[in-house]
Parts: sequence; structure tokens; C-alpha cells
Amino acid sequence: MLEITNLSVNYGAIRALTNISLDVKTGEIVALIGSNGAGKTTTLNTISGIVPVAEGSISFKGRNITKTPPHQIAALGIAHVPEGRRVFPRMSVMENLEMGAFTRNDREGVRASFEEVFQRFPRLEERKNQLAATLSGGEQQMLAMGRALMAKPTLMLMDEPSMGLAPMLVEEIFNIIRAINQSGTTILLVEQNAHMALSIASRAFVLETGNIVLAGAASELAANPEVRRAYLGE
Repeated sequence: MLEITNLSVNYGAIRALTNISLDVKTGEIVALIGSNGAGKTTTLNTISGIVPVAEGSISFKGRNITKTPPHQIAALGIAHVPEGRRVFPRMSVMENLEMGAFTRNDREGVRASFEEVFQRFPRLEERKNQLAATLSGGEQQMLAMGRALMAKPTLMLMDEPSMGLAPMLVEEIFNIIRAINQSGTTILLVEQNAHMALSIASRAFVLETGNIVLAGAASELAANPEVRRAYLGE
């Protein structure tokens, strides 16, 4: 579904990513793990078209999207749940969800998507007229995920969905991610909580200072002594 080949990204004179290659197959959860500043968020922002590519290519379902504008990438079926949630604070829950559906013209389909989102996140329906700024951190994360689902994506990019959440909420968020995947959405997951990420992913890549240093089955990486020492607290 997604193929990144020899991708390099610069921030001015600083190279953030160096010749990285990775792929995501239809139906997978693929985890991208690494320490702060490794380039994980940059990778997702580059796929979404927010950050320009210096070298290399990105293809989605066989189509080259390397220089495609972000709004067109969203319309192709890639939804991005950004780091820090980035909900629209002065808009209501309903208005935030409507923004997620901005690429769609099918009113009946959008109405059905509202129902699906509210079934998955009952708390959002309870708070649908509240301003997003008044929600808790966990509720804002649910809203960011619900907003992405409103686009009916085939690929979701999730950036640090557990950041700042209580352990009980982290468990809930990861159960929801697993359920979204099981309902047919492919997921590329960036997550600081490497243990949780590797527990739900089928494959994973390890990013260090802009380079992919390890790749393989998530279960194999979870058992790798180097990964356990660096990212699993052992």
C-alpha cells in the first residue's frame, strides 16, 4: 500500500532523514519506534506532504505522491492523527469531526461515518456540542482519531497516540487502534511506548538519528536484546 524508497529530508542545513526505505502492506499495523529526535514524526509529516522531500520517493497504492500537496494526499485516502492531537480547540466536537470529512461529498456516507465514530467513541457523542478545548487529554486523542476516521481512510498515520495519557487510557487507546485495524484500515504507528507498539504491530522499523537501523517482525524485534535494552527499559 505504501512504499518509501531512499527517502532523505532536510531542515535547512540539517539532515533529518537519510536514505530510509520502508513499506506498509494492506491490512497491517506497522510500528516505527525510536528515541526522541530520531525522525519518526518527520517521516509521517513527509508522507502527508507537510514536509518536502529532498531525495527519494513515496508511493501510495502504486501512485507516486512524492510532490503531491497535503490536501490531495488526504483525498487519496491517507489520514494523519498528528502528535499532540492538534484538534481545533475553539470548534465543537461535531465541527472537528466535520472537518475530517472535508474531502467527501457523499452526505449519506458522512452521516453513517458519524454513527460509526460515535459507536467507537461514545464519549464523543456525549460531548458532541462541547468545545474541543474543554475535553480531557484522552478525549482529545479520541477526537483526533475520530476526525481521521471521518475521511474514510485506507491508511492511517498515527503519531504518539499514547502521549501524556494515564496507563488505563493507554490500554483503551491501543485496543481502539487494534479494532480500527481489524475493521479494515491499515496503520503506520509512531509510538514512544515501544512495548505497546510492538505488541499490536505485525512488523516494525527502528529509527535512529534519521536512519533505519533494524527492521523485521514485531515479535522478533521485541525479543531482540538491543531493542529490549534501548527501548523496552531492560
